[in-house]
Amino acid sequence: MTLGHQIAWDDTVLPFQLDASDIRGRVARLDGALNGILNQHDYPPQVEALVAEMALLTALIGQTIKLRWKLQLQVQSKGPVRMIATDYYGPEKEGGTARIRAYASYDADRLTESAPFDQVGEGYFAIMIDQGKGMTPYQGITPLDGTSLAACAETYFAQSEQLPTRFSLSFGRSVEPGVAEHWRAGGMMLQHMPKASPFVAEGKGTGDTLTASDLVQDDEAENWNRANILLDTVEELELIGPTLPPNDLLLRLFHEEIPRVFDAQTVRFGCTCSEDRVRQSLSIYSARDIEKMTTDAGRVTADCQFCGAHYDLDPKTVGFEAEQDGDDA
Repeated sequence: MTLGHQIAWDDTVLPFQLDASDIRGRVARLDGALNGILNQHDYPPQVEALVAEMALLTALIGQTIKLRWKLQLQVQSKGPVRMIATDYYGPEKEGGTARIRAYASYDADRLTESAPFDQVGEGYFAIMIDQGKGMTPYQGITPLDGTSLAACAETYFAQSEQLPTRFSLSFGRSVEPGVAEHWRAGGMMLQHMPKASPFVAEGKGTGDTLTASDLVQDDEAENWNRANILLDTVEELELIGPTLPPNDLLLRLFHEEIPRVFDAQTVRFGCTCSEDRVRQSLSIYSARDIEKMTTDAGRVTADCQFCGAHYDLDPKTVGFEAEQDGDDA
């Protein structure tokens, strides 16, 4: 696949509903937003692939959060890739653009040549939603399980939300003569519409880990299975979408399910770090604590893990015993 220019449906998430099947979903395409995330770092290929997958999942899930809310996805593991963290910020106003950022921490000497998900060991997958000041954040956690981060997300929705969920993702580097190599990613999310009762899965399942099939009632199973079979026919290039718009993809896959689309959500890479936030994070420390953080050059420095921004502060101006409100960084 080659691409040298911005396409209308790049960096968008299109929500849809299959009216004949009581199934909702989203189609996501990431190009510039994903490059914005990955260009901040020099990750090995295995780590880049994991961050790309996590960012795509975050965009697909994040589209449902309300204005000004914040969604966080996080993987913590004992494997070579210790942590992957993503943030999705809902638009500030109706019709606005959402922002996404992500980073990973890893032990380079422990990475192997095997598949990206093999770099993630025992640990957990978490989703957190911050509804703003004065509201208690929501958090759900599930063990890392399956063969991909997408499978972990499916398990999360089955166990924590009792929502049958399915992801199909594609991502990789695009190469074209005369154009800088860049990342493209695309994916689709299907989710069975929730029932009124939160206990629709009670009594079903064969073990501790619920799956989507455990949650679908017998009279609904045919619709869910049919939609999944149709999704299985999608090709990776169709998901990445250089030539096939999301609307056309939905019609090709689900024309008999009566797909209905809603307004697309635009997404861009965006970081919220600032000098004020750095100062705020340091405000809990005493002058003695700040002294321990001071470099040999007599400065307090901080780097943003998400965007690489570097902050250089006078130690006298930070901490709760700051002598002045300096602004000299």
